[in-house]
Amino acid sequence: MVMSEVSKVERELGTVFLPRFDAQGLLIAIAVDTQTRDILMVAYMDAEALEKTRETGLAHFHSRSRGRLWLKGETSGHFLRVEEMLVDCDQDALELRVRPEGPACHTGARSCFYRKLSGDLLIRVAE
Repeated sequence: MVMSEVSKVERELGTVFLPRFDAQGLLIAIAVDTQTRDILMVAYMDAEALEKTRETGLAHFHSRSRGRLWLKGETSGHFLRVEEMLVDCDQDALELRVRPEGPACHTGARSCFYRKLSGDLLIRVAE
């Protein structure tokens, strides 16, 4: 089936995985800790990253800054083991339920969401 032929009903209510990549060929991927349900990070996946993640069980993403495939943890050793993938209603975003092996954020924070907005200031939240 050609992607342009996929109906809204098939994509939103059907049982077939029909990922809807944006104009840059990307999907949003939200990594959530399986145990705590905390959002750890938000990244993007292209078709290659999605395939590698499904194949290996390790979260792979598309690095927009580097323009290439990126295995989360490839340099830090802080891998995200994917236990389950949830697909949103129109199949353009994924929730990756993961078991983190160390901090998810490149800053060393457990989650990339380690600050809250208070007026015009960012305040670090307890981890």
